[in-house]
Order: sequence, then C-alpha cells, then structure tokens
Amino acid sequence: MTNSSKFSYFIFGAYFDIGLFKYLFFLIFFCFYISVICVNLLLIVVICMNRSLHEPMYMFLCSLFVNELYGSSGLFPFLLTQILSDIHTVPASFCYLQIFVLYTYANVQFYNLAVMSYDRYLAICSPLQYHTRMTSNKVAMLIALTWFFPHLAIIVMISLNASLQLCDNVIDGVFCNNYSVVKLACYDTTVNNLYGLIYTFLVLFGLTVLILYTYIKIFRVCLRGSKQTRQKAVSTCTPHLASLLNFSCGCFLEIVQSRFNMSSAPIILRMFLSLYFIICQPLYNPLLYGLNLTKIHIICKSILFGRM
Repeated sequence: MTNSSKFSYFIFGAYFDIGLFKYLFFLIFFCFYISVICVNLLLIVVICMNRSLHEPMYMFLCSLFVNELYGSSGLFPFLLTQILSDIHTVPASFCYLQIFVLYTYANVQFYNLAVMSYDRYLAICSPLQYHTRMTSNKVAMLIALTWFFPHLAIIVMISLNASLQLCDNVIDGVFCNNYSVVKLACYDTTVNNLYGLIYTFLVLFGLTVLILYTYIKIFRVCLRGSKQTRQKAVSTCTPHLASLLNFSCGCFLEIVQSRFNMSSAPIILRMFLSLYFIICQPLYNPLLYGLNLTKIHIICKSILFGRM
C-alpha cells in the first residue's frame, strides 16, 4: 500500500528531447504569453478608464479578460520552465495548485459567457426594462457569483483528489490534469469520477444549452425587428457565439485527449489537443471583441495611434 503523501513530486511523461529546438519553442510560447498579457491588459485598462464603457456588457468583458490573464498565468510560466528543463518534475503541492487554477479558469469562462448571453438577451428582447433589471448592483452580484461557484466546486474536487492513495507519480501529459492524477490512484475512484462527470456535464452541457437557448430567443426577436436591430444584434452576439464555440471545442479536445487512450497518435498532436483551450482562447477573445465591438475598437485605435 502506497500513500499519496509519500509522493512529494510528479513526473511528466509526455515531454521528449527536441535538442536545440527547445529554444525555438521557448521563444514561440514566450512571445505568445507576452502578447496575451499585453492585449488583455490593454482592453482591461480601456474599459476601466473610459466611463463610456462602464456598461454591463463591458463589465462582463472586463471580467472575461481578467480571467484570461488568470488562466494564462497558471500555465505559461510553468510551460516555459518545463521546455528549457531537462528534468520534467513538479512538486505535488504545485501540481494541485495548477489543477485548481486551470480548472477554475475554464469554469469561470463558461459562467462568464452564460452571464454575457443573459445580458444580451435582456438588452435585445426587453430593451425598455434593461436598465431597471440590469442594475450596477446586479452586475456586481453576477460577476461575484461567476467567480465564486467555480472556485467552490474546484476546491471540493481538489479535496477529493488530495485524499487519494496513489500507486505512481508519472503523469501522462505536459501539465497537471485532474483526470491524469485520478488515474494514478491505487483504489476505487468512483466518487472522484462521478463528481467530475456530473459537474463537467452540468457546466459544459448545461451552460452551453442555456447560452444557445438565449441566442435562439435573441435571433427570433431580431428576425421580427428592423434591419438596424438585426445588424446591432449580430454585431454584439457574433463575438459571444464565436468565443463559446472556440472554447467549447478546446475543452472537448482536452477531455477526449485525457479520457481516451491516444498513445498511437503523434505526441505533437496530443500536446496541441491538450493545450488548445488554454493557449488560444486568451488571445482569441481580446482580438475578437476588440475588432468587432465598435466602441472598444475606436478607443483602442485612439490609444495606440493617438487619434480619435
């Protein structure tokens, strides 16, 4: 019988020797990380410093961009260190911390997108009641709940994992993943698997269905409205739907990669499937919203190029 407390570190089995190419990979990921930080920080500053953007939709966007910085910081510094290192290990405590950060990031992302769809639903389907129903107090409460519930749920998940007795400490991946740790357990993991599957189903499926339902209602209202109403709805809703689709696909690829045996697939493909949801989304969202939302686009241009 081997107790999990005897393992003070985990070993990553998915890394392989790429020689001098590791410096090229390091440079690529480093540039990507700097881009994520700069673009998200720019949009956070733009929204916070301009009173014309102190509206519910932009407050929810600000929460989204803060989450992008939060999730990226849970992976990129660690990944950059591992790329340059010859020994791919991590302390057990840091591994559980990374699981906590990455999983709360993914959950907050879905909750944020759900709240944003609700905001657009009220704005387009009930425009006369929008400002009375979407007050500043309600916006603050929704943002707080968006961050509170995911953190509470992942704390429960980490607590269940930390109590497992592990028979091995080799993780088949390039970062700490919840299911990869659960697979190392010596004994029955029914409770862990059941909790993970139920919560994943509720978040991935439940919130996605809720978001799609609100947009179906929105588009039905738009079809009966004027051309200007349709154009406004499309310009504000398209980025939300594109972001949801991109992130849902990334999470689905990560679930498939971690849950099923893909040892026959090239390791580069497995790494891409595993990292897509955390690498691409933090840069995709700011560019998507920055280019499609007129107010943000104009203010960003005035800041970067010094003209209105």
